[in-house]
Amino acid sequence: MKRNLMVIALVFTLALDAFPQSEPAKQIPEGEISTTPQSVKINGTVIPLTAKAGTMQLRDENDAPIALFGFTSYTKDGGGNRPIIFSYNGGPGSSSYWLHMGIMGPKRIVVNDPQNTPAAPYKLVNNDYSFLDMADLVMMDPVGTGLSIPVGKAKFEDFWGVDQDIRSISLFIKQYLIENGRMNSPKYLLGESYGTFRNAGVMNRLLSDGIALNGVVMVSAVFDLRTLLFPPNDDLPYIIHFPTYAATAWYHNKIANKPASLETFLVEVRAFTEREYMPALYKGDKLTAEEKNALASKLAGYSGLTADYWKRADLRVQAGEFFSELLRGEGNTVGRLDSRFKGINQDLLSQFSDYDPQSTAISPAYTAGFLNYLYNDLKVNKKLTYMTSAGGREGFKWDWKHQGNMRWNTSAAINTGIDMANAMTKDPNVKVLILNGYYDIATLFYGVEHTIDHLGLTKEIKSNIIMKYYEAGHMMYTHQPSLEKFRKDVAEFIQMTSK
Repeated sequence: MKRNLMVIALVFTLALDAFPQSEPAKQIPEGEISTTPQSVKINGTVIPLTAKAGTMQLRDENDAPIALFGFTSYTKDGGGNRPIIFSYNGGPGSSSYWLHMGIMGPKRIVVNDPQNTPAAPYKLVNNDYSFLDMADLVMMDPVGTGLSIPVGKAKFEDFWGVDQDIRSISLFIKQYLIENGRMNSPKYLLGESYGTFRNAGVMNRLLSDGIALNGVVMVSAVFDLRTLLFPPNDDLPYIIHFPTYAATAWYHNKIANKPASLETFLVEVRAFTEREYMPALYKGDKLTAEEKNALASKLAGYSGLTADYWKRADLRVQAGEFFSELLRGEGNTVGRLDSRFKGINQDLLSQFSDYDPQSTAISPAYTAGFLNYLYNDLKVNKKLTYMTSAGGREGFKWDWKHQGNMRWNTSAAINTGIDMANAMTKDPNVKVLILNGYYDIATLFYGVEHTIDHLGLTKEIKSNIIMKYYEAGHMMYTHQPSLEKFRKDVAEFIQMTSK
């Protein structure tokens, strides 16, 4: 009997070996955070801070882990229930290190605006213009950027899209507030570029989850993507871009009898755009040769491009063409993010500019300066790779469909201004501060004005939108006078809305 049992056990063991065994379930990581003491000196007062940098496990609506979400937070020691700002950049696919090291954090990178910044060593200084004297701060890196990666059953593509991004950002903010006991703090969003497009959706999503914001700050805003593109038979982008072309020509002294004040000049340019340029484009081929010649001469006078160039362009000049053409005679091209910057044009026959002088002038300083700060000052694990852009990840592709536009059954004209209008209508207390750079040809001040004027808001609700302007570009905080004005404008906004 004993022998039979041994034989049976051996046969059973051999049978088990014949079938593949399932692998043990992988343990989902909880996240990794480095905590360090930091400080910042603002208006002569040193503010002690606790910095946390790393990742927090993000859960979906059913508490299943979906990501390790990267962030850096700064809280004032003994600060109590201060206002809290959630901040990010745009892209889509950019991490938050631009705002982090430009204006928001306790340290900032100094660059040679509007010239090229030489190679290292770069200058990292105390940030006198931070808002950490009046609010705590959370810098956020959307999944695919920074240290943020999907976990569990989630994949990168679950986060790479207009609505997917709004959802994950909103989930993080809600979970961070709960985890850190900050649900009753005054709350703010501050986003730049695509971050403003995101802001509009997030403020609406959070409100639907019962989280009302005190204020939203839009830095270099865009809400209607039509204003940035040049699709066939759509004259709107050409109209939207023209005032910024004129501002750029004014800056580079391409305007005859140049007015002393840029703002006064732009009042005239806006009037010309609305009363003459826009109606002419609407007429299309019905415009007579005489009308076309007359308009080309006026366009030349405001833009620094020749009348002949405007006629050959059929009165419609795309942004890339303007970058390449304005300073072609000097062998230069102008910046997209900030048209005060100029760089060498290696192909003087080119129709379009092939690089952005502003980006090449400051990117190495910001990138190297931030990574040095992240790993050495904030003590983040050096074996964790910080991705400044999701564009460096395999398969990065953005899903541009947006539920907020489904009422019109279209994905061709994505506009989150509708989300912002919805949130502001349902919560008439929330205020929005929009900061515009006159020399920003990536997101255009006239485009923002157009969008705001077409949201259908009541007069009372529209008065909750505050517009500020800067004689700089997309990242206006690289320009010292604009950096100082940025600090003043946002500080006043926080003081006004956090009472």
